[in-house]
Amino acid sequence: MVRTQVQLTEEQARMLRELSRTSRESMAALIRRAVDQFIINRKPDRSALYRQASTIAGKYEAGVHDISVKHDRYLDETFGS
Repeated sequence: MVRTQVQLTEEQARMLRELSRTSRESMAALIRRAVDQFIINRKPDRSALYRQASTIAGKYEAGVHDISVKHDRYLDETFGS
């Protein structure tokens, strides 16, 4: 593990101590769990997603000129429904 120092407000520290006492978990364990949840639930960076998508846009050729209009038909023909 990596040792990290974090500053909390008085209210955060008080609530965290209380939760630690009632749950019988260390404050460090509670903070690690909260960080895990934050990482799992955070929303992706939209600008990063757009950059990633722009690197593949137009990269491949389908051999048909109306694929942007009839993409559903082509997918259905390829994969069946």
